[in-house]
Amino acid sequence: MKTTFTTLLFAGLAALVGAGTVGKRVFSDVYSVSPDNVVYIADAQTFCMIMPRTAHTDIGVSETPGGMMTFCTHPYSPLQGTIPPDFFRNVSFVQAMGRSGKPYVQLTGCIDPTKIDHLNANDGGGQYDSNGGDGGRGNPIDSECIGYNSYVELVEPSSHRACIRCCTDTADCDVSRDTQGCETVIPGEYFC
Repeated sequence: MKTTFTTLLFAGLAALVGAGTVGKRVFSDVYSVSPDNVVYIADAQTFCMIMPRTAHTDIGVSETPGGMMTFCTHPYSPLQGTIPPDFFRNVSFVQAMGRSGKPYVQLTGCIDPTKIDHLNANDGGGQYDSNGGDGGRGNPIDSECIGYNSYVELVEPSSHRACIRCCTDTADCDVSRDTQGCETVIPGEYFC
């Protein structure tokens, strides 16, 4: 039910944002975060992730204020980049209950990093999240996953892997293992 509501809300906000200033104000009022500072997972074809803001940039280099931005399969704001449909060569979508019995949603899979020119295909990768970084404010600062309390995302271009999990309970989105890779931080199917 929550995903259906969130999907409808997301689609409605996309239409409003496309309509101009009123839509941007509604989005801001509802989520109080800029459209270039959010992630979202509805299913394996409808999602937003954080990526470097400038072309051919290592994830670690992008981890500075203003160095990251949102990319979506269906951008709803001119502040967002586009994730092409063939970015994930294979992807697994999972909706489940975490250790605390609260829901989470995740994508795990094998990517083609050459499909997004903001990635450096030789980069070992890195992590973006909502609760890590300086002061626990996330990286990018104050970023959010729409409909959830926290998220953790890893992009590993040189390993052709990416993963993202949005969680109701922050304990299900462990941000403390950022150097251990997708398979450790977000267990799932990777197909690589």
